[in-house]
Amino acid sequence: MFSSLLNGVSRVFNLLPSQCRVCHAWPAQPVCEACVSRFAQPQPRCETCALPVPQHVRHCGACVKERPPLDACLAAVAYAFPWSDLIVDYKFHDNPGLSNAFALLLRSVPWVEPALEAADLVLPMPLSRQRLKTRGFNQALLLAHRLAPDKTDPRLLLRIKDTPAQSSLKRAERLHGLKDAFAIDPLQMAALKGARVVLVDDVMTSGASLSCAAWALRGAGAAHITALVIARTE
Repeated sequence: MFSSLLNGVSRVFNLLPSQCRVCHAWPAQPVCEACVSRFAQPQPRCETCALPVPQHVRHCGACVKERPPLDACLAAVAYAFPWSDLIVDYKFHDNPGLSNAFALLLRSVPWVEPALEAADLVLPMPLSRQRLKTRGFNQALLLAHRLAPDKTDPRLLLRIKDTPAQSSLKRAERLHGLKDAFAIDPLQMAALKGARVVLVDDVMTSGASLSCAAWALRGAGAAHITALVIARTE
Protein backbone atom coordinates (compact mmCIF):
# COMPACT_ATOMS: atom_id res chain seq x y z
CA MET A 1 0.00 0.00 0.00
CA PHE A 2 2.79 2.41 0.92
CA SER A 3 4.57 1.69 -2.37
CA SER A 4 1.38 2.48 -4.30
CA LEU A 5 1.00 5.72 -2.39
CA LEU A 6 4.56 6.74 -3.22
CA ASN A 7 4.01 5.96 -6.89
CA GLY A 8 0.87 8.11 -6.90
CA VAL A 9 2.64 10.99 -5.20
CA SER A 10 5.50 10.71 -7.69
CA ARG A 11 3.13 10.78 -10.69
CA VAL A 12 1.39 13.89 -9.39
CA PHE A 13 4.76 15.51 -8.67
CA ASN A 14 5.87 15.03 -12.25
CA LEU A 15 2.62 16.36 -13.75
CA LEU A 16 2.82 19.66 -11.89
CA PRO A 17 4.78 22.59 -13.36
CA SER A 18 8.00 23.08 -11.46
CA GLN A 19 11.26 24.93 -11.35
CA CYS A 20 14.63 23.35 -12.00
CA ARG A 21 16.06 22.64 -8.56
CA VAL A 22 19.51 23.75 -9.70
CA CYS A 23 19.12 26.90 -11.82
CA HIS A 24 15.46 27.65 -10.92
CA ALA A 25 14.39 27.89 -14.56
CA TRP A 26 10.60 27.81 -14.96
CA PRO A 27 8.86 25.66 -16.09
CA ALA A 28 11.22 22.69 -16.10
CA GLN A 29 11.75 19.14 -14.97
CA PRO A 30 13.23 18.71 -11.46
CA VAL A 31 16.61 19.10 -13.19
CA CYS A 32 16.45 20.93 -16.53
CA GLU A 33 18.26 19.75 -19.68
CA ALA A 34 20.71 22.65 -19.52
CA CYS A 35 21.81 21.71 -15.99
CA VAL A 36 22.09 18.03 -16.88
CA SER A 37 24.27 19.00 -19.83
CA ARG A 38 26.40 21.27 -17.67
CA PHE A 39 26.82 19.09 -14.57
CA ALA A 40 26.69 15.54 -15.97
CA GLN A 41 29.49 15.53 -18.51
CA PRO A 42 30.71 12.00 -19.37
CA GLN A 43 33.90 10.97 -17.56
CA PRO A 44 36.11 7.90 -18.00
CA ARG A 45 35.59 5.59 -15.04
CA CYS A 46 36.98 2.27 -13.83
CA GLU A 47 34.79 -0.50 -15.20
CA THR A 48 34.52 -2.31 -11.86
CA CYS A 49 34.42 0.46 -9.22
CA ALA A 50 33.48 3.61 -11.20
CA LEU A 51 36.35 5.74 -9.90
CA PRO A 52 37.65 8.30 -12.42
CA VAL A 53 40.51 7.01 -14.57
CA PRO A 54 42.52 8.47 -17.46
CA GLN A 55 41.13 8.14 -20.97
CA HIS A 56 41.37 4.59 -22.40
CA VAL A 57 42.21 3.06 -18.98
CA ARG A 58 39.74 0.30 -18.11
CA HIS A 59 40.57 -0.41 -14.45
CA CYS A 60 41.97 1.63 -11.58
CA GLY A 61 45.06 0.41 -9.74
CA ALA A 62 43.07 -0.91 -6.77
CA CYS A 63 40.85 -3.08 -8.99
CA VAL A 64 43.85 -4.39 -10.91
CA LYS A 65 45.46 -5.37 -7.61
CA GLU A 66 42.34 -6.91 -6.10
CA ARG A 67 39.39 -7.58 -8.35
CA PRO A 68 36.09 -6.60 -6.69
CA PRO A 69 33.09 -8.97 -6.64
CA LEU A 70 31.32 -6.74 -9.18
CA ASP A 71 31.66 -7.54 -12.89
CA ALA A 72 30.80 -3.95 -13.77
CA CYS A 73 29.96 -0.70 -12.00
CA LEU A 74 28.31 2.28 -13.69
CA ALA A 75 27.88 5.73 -12.16
CA ALA A 76 26.09 8.68 -13.72
CA VAL A 77 27.89 11.55 -11.98
CA ALA A 78 30.36 12.48 -9.26
CA TYR A 79 28.98 13.01 -5.77
CA ALA A 80 29.39 16.77 -5.97
CA PHE A 81 27.28 19.87 -6.58
CA PRO A 82 24.46 19.84 -7.57
CA TRP A 83 23.91 16.08 -7.35
CA SER A 84 24.99 15.70 -3.73
CA ASP A 85 22.40 18.26 -2.61
CA LEU A 86 19.70 16.66 -4.76
CA ILE A 87 20.39 13.17 -3.42
CA VAL A 88 20.22 14.42 0.18
CA ASP A 89 16.91 16.10 -0.70
CA TYR A 90 15.68 12.86 -2.28
CA LYS A 91 16.61 10.63 0.65
CA PHE A 92 16.01 12.74 3.71
CA HIS A 93 13.53 15.48 2.79
CA ASP A 94 10.62 13.42 1.45
CA ASN A 95 11.15 14.06 -2.25
CA PRO A 96 10.54 10.64 -3.89
CA GLY A 97 9.53 12.39 -7.14
CA LEU A 98 13.22 12.98 -7.85
CA SER A 99 13.53 9.26 -8.64
CA ASN A 100 12.27 9.92 -12.18
CA ALA A 101 14.96 12.51 -12.82
CA PHE A 102 17.65 10.22 -11.43
CA ALA A 103 16.41 7.28 -13.52
CA LEU A 104 16.59 9.39 -16.68
CA LEU A 105 20.07 10.53 -15.69
CA LEU A 106 21.22 6.92 -15.26
CA ARG A 107 19.66 5.81 -18.54
CA SER A 108 21.78 8.41 -20.34
CA VAL A 109 24.99 6.68 -19.18
CA PRO A 110 26.59 4.39 -21.79
CA TRP A 111 26.03 0.67 -21.08
CA VAL A 112 23.23 1.22 -18.56
CA GLU A 113 20.44 0.34 -21.02
CA PRO A 114 22.22 -2.83 -22.22
CA ALA A 115 22.85 -3.86 -18.60
CA LEU A 116 19.17 -3.47 -17.75
CA GLU A 117 18.07 -5.31 -20.87
CA ALA A 118 20.44 -8.23 -20.19
CA ALA A 119 19.53 -8.48 -16.50
CA ASP A 120 17.37 -11.28 -15.16
CA LEU A 121 16.89 -9.44 -11.87
CA VAL A 122 17.19 -5.82 -10.74
CA LEU A 123 17.76 -5.67 -7.00
CA PRO A 124 17.71 -2.52 -4.86
CA MET A 125 20.19 -2.27 -2.04
CA PRO A 126 18.05 -3.02 1.03
CA LEU A 127 17.70 -0.88 4.14
CA SER A 128 17.55 -2.23 7.66
CA ARG A 129 14.10 -2.21 9.25
CA GLN A 130 15.17 0.57 11.60
CA ARG A 131 16.45 2.81 8.82
CA LEU A 132 13.44 2.09 6.62
CA LYS A 133 11.12 3.03 9.48
CA THR A 134 13.02 6.28 10.04
CA ARG A 135 13.24 7.27 6.38
CA GLY A 136 9.83 6.05 5.28
CA PHE A 137 10.91 4.59 1.93
CA ASN A 138 13.86 2.87 0.30
CA GLN A 139 15.33 5.30 -2.23
CA ALA A 140 17.13 2.47 -4.08
CA LEU A 141 13.88 0.50 -4.46
CA LEU A 142 12.05 3.50 -5.90
CA LEU A 143 14.91 4.09 -8.35
CA ALA A 144 14.99 0.41 -9.37
CA HIS A 145 11.25 0.50 -10.09
CA ARG A 146 11.79 3.50 -12.34
CA LEU A 147 14.57 1.71 -14.22
CA ALA A 148 13.07 -1.77 -14.64
CA PRO A 149 9.68 -2.29 -12.98
CA ASP A 150 9.16 -5.79 -14.41
CA LYS A 151 12.53 -7.08 -13.18
CA THR A 152 12.74 -5.43 -9.77
CA ASP A 153 12.45 -7.73 -6.76
CA PRO A 154 12.89 -6.20 -3.27
CA ARG A 155 12.33 -9.53 -1.47
CA LEU A 156 15.41 -11.44 -2.57
CA LEU A 157 18.35 -9.48 -1.12
CA LEU A 158 17.86 -8.75 2.58
CA ARG A 159 19.67 -6.58 5.08
CA ILE A 160 19.70 -8.55 8.30
CA LYS A 161 22.10 -6.41 10.32
CA ASP A 162 21.76 -2.72 11.10
CA THR A 163 25.05 -0.84 11.04
CA PRO A 164 26.02 2.67 12.14
CA ALA A 165 26.51 5.40 9.52
CA GLN A 166 29.56 4.45 7.45
CA SER A 167 30.50 7.88 6.10
CA SER A 168 33.37 8.54 8.52
CA LEU A 169 34.92 5.06 8.30
CA LYS A 170 37.71 3.79 6.08
CA ARG A 171 36.99 1.00 3.60
CA ALA A 172 38.49 -1.76 5.76
CA GLU A 173 36.42 -0.60 8.73
CA ARG A 174 33.30 -0.50 6.57
CA LEU A 175 33.89 -4.02 5.30
CA HIS A 176 34.34 -5.30 8.83
CA GLY A 177 31.20 -3.54 10.04
CA LEU A 178 29.16 -4.84 7.12
CA LYS A 179 30.26 -8.46 7.49
CA ASP A 180 27.18 -10.70 7.43
CA ALA A 181 24.92 -7.65 7.00
CA PHE A 182 23.31 -9.08 3.84
CA ALA A 183 21.58 -12.38 3.15
CA ILE A 184 19.47 -14.05 0.51
CA ASP A 185 15.90 -15.09 1.24
CA PRO A 186 16.12 -18.92 1.26
CA LEU A 187 12.74 -19.20 -0.44
CA GLN A 188 13.95 -17.01 -3.32
CA MET A 189 17.48 -18.40 -3.69
CA ALA A 190 16.73 -20.57 -6.72
CA ALA A 191 16.09 -17.43 -8.78
CA LEU A 192 19.77 -16.47 -8.47
CA LYS A 193 21.29 -19.63 -9.94
CA GLY A 194 23.15 -18.47 -13.05
CA ALA A 195 21.32 -15.13 -13.04
CA ARG A 196 22.54 -11.80 -14.38
CA VAL A 197 21.87 -9.26 -11.63
CA VAL A 198 21.81 -5.47 -11.56
CA LEU A 199 22.31 -3.94 -8.09
CA VAL A 200 20.88 -0.43 -7.70
CA ASP A 201 21.92 2.17 -5.13
CA ASP A 202 21.98 5.94 -4.89
CA VAL A 203 25.59 6.67 -3.83
CA MET A 204 28.79 4.63 -3.88
CA THR A 205 31.45 5.83 -1.44
CA SER A 206 34.03 3.13 -0.73
CA GLY A 207 32.04 0.36 -2.40
CA ALA A 208 31.96 -1.68 0.81
CA SER A 209 28.16 -2.06 0.93
CA LEU A 210 27.87 -3.05 -2.72
CA SER A 211 30.78 -5.48 -2.36
CA CYS A 212 29.25 -7.20 0.66
CA ALA A 213 25.90 -7.48 -1.09
CA ALA A 214 27.64 -8.84 -4.20
CA TRP A 215 29.45 -11.50 -2.15
CA ALA A 216 26.11 -12.67 -0.77
CA LEU A 217 24.69 -12.85 -4.31
CA ARG A 218 27.78 -14.74 -5.55
CA GLY A 219 27.38 -17.24 -2.75
CA ALA A 220 23.83 -17.89 -3.92
CA GLY A 221 24.92 -18.54 -7.50
CA ALA A 222 24.62 -15.21 -9.33
CA ALA A 223 26.65 -15.41 -12.55
CA HIS A 224 27.11 -11.73 -13.36
CA ILE A 225 26.63 -8.61 -11.21
CA THR A 226 26.51 -5.01 -12.40
CA ALA A 227 26.12 -2.12 -9.96
CA LEU A 228 24.27 1.04 -10.99
CA VAL A 229 24.61 4.16 -8.84
CA ILE A 230 23.55 7.74 -9.35
CA ALA A 231 26.75 9.20 -7.91
CA ARG A 232 30.26 8.08 -7.01
CA THR A 233 32.41 9.85 -4.44
CA GLU A 234 35.88 10.64 -5.68
